[in-house]
Amino acid sequence: MPATPALRRALAVLAVLPLLALAAACGYGSQAVENTEQAIPGAAKVDGLDSVRIGYFGNLTHATALVGRHEGIFQEQLGGTTAKYAAFNAGPSEIEALNSGSIDIGWIGPSPAINGYVKADGSNLRIISGSASGGVKLVVNPEKVKSLKDVRGKRIATPQLGNTQDVAFLNWIAEQGWKVDAQSGKGDVDVVRSDNKVTPDLYRSGSIDGAWVPEPTASKLVAEGGKVLLDEADLWPGEEFVITNVIVSQSFLKEHPKAVEAVLKASVEANRWINANPEEAKAAANAQLATDTGKALPADVIDTAWPSIGFTDDPLAATLDAQARHAVKAGLLERPDLTGIYDLAPLNRVLRAEGEPEADDAGLGVK
Repeated sequence: MPATPALRRALAVLAVLPLLALAAACGYGSQAVENTEQAIPGAAKVDGLDSVRIGYFGNLTHATALVGRHEGIFQEQLGGTTAKYAAFNAGPSEIEALNSGSIDIGWIGPSPAINGYVKADGSNLRIISGSASGGVKLVVNPEKVKSLKDVRGKRIATPQLGNTQDVAFLNWIAEQGWKVDAQSGKGDVDVVRSDNKVTPDLYRSGSIDGAWVPEPTASKLVAEGGKVLLDEADLWPGEEFVITNVIVSQSFLKEHPKAVEAVLKASVEANRWINANPEEAKAAANAQLATDTGKALPADVIDTAWPSIGFTDDPLAATLDAQARHAVKAGLLERPDLTGIYDLAPLNRVLRAEGEPEADDAGLGVK
């Protein structure tokens, strides 16, 4: 009988107790082993590897990775190979880590994946799975912005120049017939590039009038009195668009296919468990966020944020292609050739084994 997430969690605690005792004896305290993982004793190593290094962001849109880590799902699939983790704050730094070999596999947004692939002339990464859809909102100060047309002339934050939300907002602005210089953010709307960590402070101080941001930042603004003026999902067919993908370095994929498949099995299992147990999954994601950042999300924030995110193994490849076109239209990207950015063969083997329909690469897979 397969171990439940609760049992896996208990086993993980038992496994780490000797390490905690050793750390205390050495005078280092629990912080010394906070990010230490331990392979399952006696289990075989996958592809003969000592470890697989997994990257992700501390965002709810990366909850597949958060839950998979917290519940021990990755480690269960990797057996005697240690699952190691690195949390990032921005896409470019994760791409750099992948390129340098500091991580092997990562959870990341579509724009960093596209930019990383294009800058390396298609030689560094593959998208091997989807992870999440949605979870992005335009939240505004309701005293200053009462309708979508009122966004004109206001100061609206996005997380970073050229990031997924920045591209989406610039595209939306263009569709209104308004003009903004993409690089400076100046124009009919002032686009303020601001780290998600400080955006709520800017909103609170009145320095911005709203923000086009992912969860949980959007719900943090709502907790500060903001109003959701637009859910980006409403702009997409079927209300689905990719917000998080799984990427892998091409060299790791070629040299260690069984390890890649093990991580994908864990990802599929994590998404299945999240969708079947939303309240438990929400708590697990928040607990991992607390471990990673030192602070859990308040209940009013996570309860508002969680329902807007869909967890899916489908990479929603057609929407990634559309996002690339939006970046080209904004002047942030030359029209890229994305052929080969996907390799969904490992994912589809996992899905077939689970009796699930295969994922489609929208013609952008390896030939």
